[in-house]
Amino acid sequence: MKRALVLLLCAGCAASSSSSKRRVDGPHILDRTEFNRIAQELFLPLFWMNDTNPNGAPDPDEVAVLWGYGAKRSEFVANGGFTTRAEETIGSIRRAFDRGHEDEVSPDEAQRLEIVRKELAQGRPTLLLSRFENPEDREVVRNLRDAAEGIERLYALQTGAAAYSSAIPATDRSSLALFRRNQGPWCEAPLTENDERCSALPQKPKKRSGLYPPGRVVDEAFCASIAADEQLSDHFSAISERDGALVAVPYSDFFADQTTKVALSLRKAADALGPAEAAFATYLRAAEAAFLNNKWSVADEAWARMSATNSRWYLRIGPDETYFEPCNQKAGFHMSFAKINPASLEWQGRLDALKTDMEVSIAELAGPPYAARNVDFDLPDFIDVVLNAGDSRSAIGATIGQSLPNWGPVANEGRGRTVAMTNLDSDPDSVRAARETSSALLCAKTMSMYTDDPAALLMSTVLHEAAHNLGPAHEYKVDGKTDEELFGGPLSSTLEELKAQSAAMFYADWLVERDKLTKQEADRTHLKDVTWMFGQISRGMTTSEGQPKSYSQLSAVQLGALMNRGAVTWKAENAANGKDTGCFEVDFDKLKPAVKELMSIVAQIKARGDRAGAEALLAEHVKGEVSKLFPVITERLLRAPRSSFVYAVELGE
Repeated sequence: MKRALVLLLCAGCAASSSSSKRRVDGPHILDRTEFNRIAQELFLPLFWMNDTNPNGAPDPDEVAVLWGYGAKRSEFVANGGFTTRAEETIGSIRRAFDRGHEDEVSPDEAQRLEIVRKELAQGRPTLLLSRFENPEDREVVRNLRDAAEGIERLYALQTGAAAYSSAIPATDRSSLALFRRNQGPWCEAPLTENDERCSALPQKPKKRSGLYPPGRVVDEAFCASIAADEQLSDHFSAISERDGALVAVPYSDFFADQTTKVALSLRKAADALGPAEAAFATYLRAAEAAFLNNKWSVADEAWARMSATNSRWYLRIGPDETYFEPCNQKAGFHMSFAKINPASLEWQGRLDALKTDMEVSIAELAGPPYAARNVDFDLPDFIDVVLNAGDSRSAIGATIGQSLPNWGPVANEGRGRTVAMTNLDSDPDSVRAARETSSALLCAKTMSMYTDDPAALLMSTVLHEAAHNLGPAHEYKVDGKTDEELFGGPLSSTLEELKAQSAAMFYADWLVERDKLTKQEADRTHLKDVTWMFGQISRGMTTSEGQPKSYSQLSAVQLGALMNRGAVTWKAENAANGKDTGCFEVDFDKLKPAVKELMSIVAQIKARGDRAGAEALLAEHVKGEVSKLFPVITERLLRAPRSSFVYAVELGE
């Protein structure tokens, strides 16, 4: 399970496409924001990091070469200066800035390209740069970078995007950029997701999962039939049709060409490690085997034995989450690769002794038939992301916390690992934009409690991910049925995330009672949780195919529940930015009992397998009174592009 973050960047920039017309309104300065936006639209691998001189122009030590384009830094920077290729690349960006995109296409194609650029402009490229000097590190990372490229290909096969990967002409740079960023031809940003003209191809293709037979209609009835069959519902298999019958095929067989290549990269990475990284090498070899034999629970055992104390690295590679596919049944291939941030050890020391009490507290709220378990999960490790690939690489925003695995003995026995990503919201642009966006929705009194300190959101993420290991979770059964069987895939996913996020808020107050947090720390964390809700709500409640968005819907439930109990109110006064009329006020004294009541409701629904109660809770808020405020939230948040993370890995190449 994971927690997603929408980082709101560049609050002064409109999320609109660049014009294909020439500029006629006087001289303009090509700043970093515009440079990186245009580089993305032209599908160019250059990123301008900063202007340290400042001379208003990119210099060799101010640029990064992005992963995923097949380019090396040495092709752009050599002997301390720009190469001819770099100069040509920068020149093409300047020309597009001065003249606009000079598309020689039909009127219909010109319109499509404008919409494609509108889609791209809703995500601001945000760099995660990692440099490695040690020869051993470089060899390990080089092979894991190769594995990441294999994961991207596997995920494209799962989503069905691979069928269109060669359909875009090399001259259609913006469409190539969309396909690369979104991992497919389909649009995902809020302003364009539902626009039928928004596609990387002239004719928008229908989404067809690569995990099910091409001739089958994948609707609610089909998904229910899959979930009801023990073999077909296996999370690590695709489904084929043989003589009219559906057959589950293990991933290692169905995707054998690609899984074999990833396995080889993992073997090479393990071979490059020294004796100090024995735990990491053991996991790499176990993961290699799983890509060949589909025994993912064996790899989980090796993975669970890694920690911040026995390795400098974090890696999770394989199939895990199910949100990406229409039945929410099959696990998507992904890779998250990071460096361990040792700051997590302080948090682990603070909370480790409380895990049993945390389980008891949520069990008391859930009530019978749920009973507190013996839990032995690891509290979150902090990680600094190097690369995300496949299902972990979002077009916009990012996962900021994750607890895995979702199934199998390690999950069932509470021995999983949890991580919080600590380097995703620390750049100055992100911090500034988050404050500006929050001030457009919060009243001045509430805004006075706002903090730029990332520790506030990090605390919530730690508690959210810990909560996935507490209380009734995916493998908990009522009358012999798991929550997937009781609620169905999409609803069970939403409920589990709602439980975890409500628990994050509940545990913050719970820790205050135990003198582990101050009330001010808890209140500031709660305020970050409220602004997080706004960000998720602004993404819409469903996908363009009508599938529920778990984080958006859980946020609607939380905001509605808090407003019903007077903990959050909508006031007619000016927002804290002094520009917008109407704002949200948070009553922190009322928040604590409101959160506890919501936590109890959600825990009881999961503990009893109460599908009717779950559906009623969502219906009350997703389409109820609070939904009247969704357009206001969305309009104010969508004024600015959101973070779209890009990666540069420097290995001296």
